[in-house]
Amino acid sequence: MVNVHQAKTELSRLLEAAERGEDVIIARAGVPVARLVPVRADERVPGRLAGLIRLRDDFDAPLPADVGAGFGVEPK
Repeated sequence: MVNVHQAKTELSRLLEAAERGEDVIIARAGVPVARLVPVRADERVPGRLAGLIRLRDDFDAPLPADVGAGFGVEPK
């Protein structure tokens, strides 16, 4: 954990640490306020699963009453 002043002074070193997978916590007056984490290139790529997932034609049909009741859904 590093304080804000130290983080500003050593940002390059802290970025390198985060890239290596180290947990970098930035604190203000000893209270953690932020976590520095690396950006992963493989995170949330739109269309990544295109053609791999198939949904049934009725995937958005109303739930059967007994199933909906388990989720607190009132039958219509």
